[in-house]
Parts: sequence; structure tokens; C-alpha cells
Amino acid sequence: MTARATISRRRLLAGTFGATAAALLAAACGSPAAAPKPAEKAAEKPAEKPAEKPAAAAPAAAPAAGAAAQGKPKGPITLRAAVNATQQRAQELTAFAKAFAEKNPGVAVEFTPIQAPDHDQFFVKLLTEMASGKPTDLVNVATEGTQLFAGKDLAVKLDDFVKADQASMQEYFSDVHPSLVEAMMYEGSLYELPANFNAANMFLNLDALQKAGIEPPKDDWTMEDFRTIGRKLASKKDATGQPETFGYAWTNRHWGGYIPWVFVNDSNLLSEERAPGGEWLWSTFYKDDPSGKGRGGGWRWNASKANDPKNVEALEFLVEMTKERTALDPAAGGGAAQQANFVSGKVGMTPAGAFWASGLTAAGMKEGTFDVRLFPKWKSQRHQFGSGGLMGLKASPVREEMWTFMKYWVSKEVIGAVMGKPTTTTSPRRSLMTEDRMGGIKNWKVFYDTFDKHPDTAPIPAPPESNQLATLMVKYVDLAITGERPAKAALDELHTELTKLFAARPKA
Repeated sequence: MTARATISRRRLLAGTFGATAAALLAAACGSPAAAPKPAEKAAEKPAEKPAEKPAAAAPAAAPAAGAAAQGKPKGPITLRAAVNATQQRAQELTAFAKAFAEKNPGVAVEFTPIQAPDHDQFFVKLLTEMASGKPTDLVNVATEGTQLFAGKDLAVKLDDFVKADQASMQEYFSDVHPSLVEAMMYEGSLYELPANFNAANMFLNLDALQKAGIEPPKDDWTMEDFRTIGRKLASKKDATGQPETFGYAWTNRHWGGYIPWVFVNDSNLLSEERAPGGEWLWSTFYKDDPSGKGRGGGWRWNASKANDPKNVEALEFLVEMTKERTALDPAAGGGAAQQANFVSGKVGMTPAGAFWASGLTAAGMKEGTFDVRLFPKWKSQRHQFGSGGLMGLKASPVREEMWTFMKYWVSKEVIGAVMGKPTTTTSPRRSLMTEDRMGGIKNWKVFYDTFDKHPDTAPIPAPPESNQLATLMVKYVDLAITGERPAKAALDELHTELTKLFAARPKA
């Protein structure tokens, strides 16, 4: 067993939970992360000179900059990587890591499953497990958790590792859109290398559209086009008076629920600004890429704007679609239920990422019976996305080995193997987004076009209080959808709660 630095239970649990978990562990909770300072103008400072790579690094070696604080073990090392997955999937990921052990004798990797229905609940389980003393070196963290872990100073900064490995890292960054990288930064430092992402694009059931006499829309379709198609799909009723096919279905959750409509209505749930810093990365790895210009050191979401008129308008739109039965009530089920409804023809349109390629194919949908488009344009066509990758934890004493594995995990070979055919996710590497991986999706290029044609596409708002935000947002959106609150009143209450949440941050 490797020795690990001690992190107190209070520090692990402080300020990280939603209402349910907070009630469960109230006695252990403390202060949330300190509020970042107001933004300064980013990317004006001259680039920092990157460190030079060591002359002859051993296979499993990394720069001394990331040396562990204490207790590096002697002898064979097993890196434990926590992942929100089934036991079977964790075993599959562990199998992908076996080639790493063969290339790096004495270092093995084990993926450990912690199953949860969504990211926020996964983080609660993981942090509880860590607080009980179970060692973890790496964790597969999505956008929702990046600032949660970084904001608590639980994660290892990658800046010095990346600078020292500039030559090998250039190949990776040249293949990855800067929006995905910026989403993995916090207060000027990089914490993860994106290994996957999913933007909320719009899947179309082409059979359902054809039966209703509807031509598939173009990628530049509008919100009004969407509403017209939805109403036409839902116009034919069954014996009970319900639509034979609902125009739209969605899940009330942080990613891919209400937020995409907020984004295309040219707004956000929280104020957004770029933290300063990161010039070393952009000027080194993206100096010739126009989409790398104007980037900063990660996103800051420091205040609520939940009741912004544009947000109210977006929620009223969903309420209207639900009341008139154009959209299926999200209470009808989560992602699995929406996929089943889509496959059966009960639903004509729903938001999802490329991960649906494998799901729809496995469920029996044939090539040419479904396709995908950009989310419809409203006041903008800015999309929301969530990305994921491995994050190293400070509690681990083997950071050099962690970094070596993190590089391996984002290699073309490994990402290609993990995403599979048809793909189970969207590759952050542009070169791996190829037709043969897309399960027959004709318009598959839309997945990366989400960034290339709309470089203002941004991550879902995910501050260090992401767990609480998700819980509150789902609650008040549900109150509006069920008619218990007018949309404006629901978002006024959400704004009040979020404002209190941010006010509770300790001052920096």
C-alpha cells in the first residue's frame, strides 16, 4: 500500500455537497472555496518561456516539478483511478491500461467503479470514500467537478509537467480545440487533459419526421423552425388524446437540460468571465490557431443571473412546450427513458452528444433512421458542453507516475480504443472524429463543428459550488414545468438561493 498525505475529513467535505448529502454529513461540512478575485484583462502579458524537457527521461519519469510532497513508496506501484462506471466498464478501462504497465514496468493502474446516476452524486460518493481513508491517485472528473476539486486545493496542477513535456504535448494540443482545454483550467492553471466531451446537439428521429411529412432541417435552423417541427410531430393524437409522437424530450439536469436553451438565447445562468493567466499555454501550443486567441486561465462564475429576462424567456419556452404537449414532461424519465422513447418513435427530437451513436445502434436503430444537427439558433447559436479527463489528486505520493499515465490516457491510441466503434463518447481529438466511428450518423461532422463553427461555445456553468447549483436549478426548473411557480417566480427564487450560496464563499 502506498503512503498518502493525510487530508482531513472536514477539508474533503467542506462546501461540496447538495442538500441531501449536506444533511447526511452536516457535521463534517465547513467553508466552501474562496471566491476568486474579479477578473483582470487576460492574455496581454508576454508569454512565459516554457521549461525545457529533461534530456533523457525514463519511461515512467516526469519532471521534478511535480514531485510528491511525501511518502513515495518503494517497489511496484498501483495507481488507483476512481470512475463513475459499472464494474464491467471499470474492468474494461483497466484492460486498456494494461499496455501502459507493459511500457512502464512496476507501475500498474486499476480503475475503481463508484456508480452514481450523475456527476454530482459521484463526487459526493468519492469524497465520502476519500474522507474515510480509502486511497485514490486519480479521478475521472467531468466539467462539473473540475473547479470543485481544484477550488478545494485537492488536485495537482499540470502546468510544470506540460511545460517540461512541450515537444510531446504539442501533438496532443494541436489535435484538441482550445475551448476544451480552457474548460479544464482554474485560476490560471491546467488541471486535466480532456479525454472526452459531449456538447448538447439535437438528435432527429428521421422515421418520425418522414411519417409527419417533415424535411430534416439544416444546421442553421432557428428556434421557430424547431417549434414548428415539434408541433407538427405532436399533432397526431392516439386514442387517449396524447401525441403519438412528442416533438421533443429532455432531461431536467445540469448538462443538456434547460441550459442549452439559455445559451442559444445568448445568456447564462451565472455571470461569466475569464480568469487571468494561461498565456504560457496559449502562446506555446495555440500560437498559430485563431481560436486560441483571447483565451484566459479558465472560467469564473461568481454571481447568479438566474432571473435574467433571457433566462426567463428560455424557461417559459420549455413550460409552453410541455403544457401544449409538444414536449414530453421531463418527469417521464432520465436519459435511458429518453433513449427508449426516441428508439420507439415516441419522440422526434432530443438533445444528446455523440455518445448516442453507440446507444441507438445497440438499441436496434438502423443507419439512416436518425441524424443530428446543431442546436437551433435563437438569439445566438452558442452551445454548451461538458468535458472529462483524469485529475491527479494531491493526496497521492506518486505524481510523476500519475502524469505519465495521464499523457498515455490521452494518446490517440488509447482515446480511439476507449471511445470504440460506434463511439460511446465524443473525442476531444479532431482526428478521431471519423465517419467509421459514428454509427451511421450522416451529419456526424456536426459534433466538432460545434466548436469549429461556433468558437464561442462554452462549458456549462460549473463553479466550485457546482453540486449545490445543480440541485437548486433542477428544483426550480421542475417547479416551473409542473406549474407550481410561474417561470419568473421560480427563477427569482433560484437567483436568491444562488446569491446566498455565492455570498457564503470566504473572501480571498
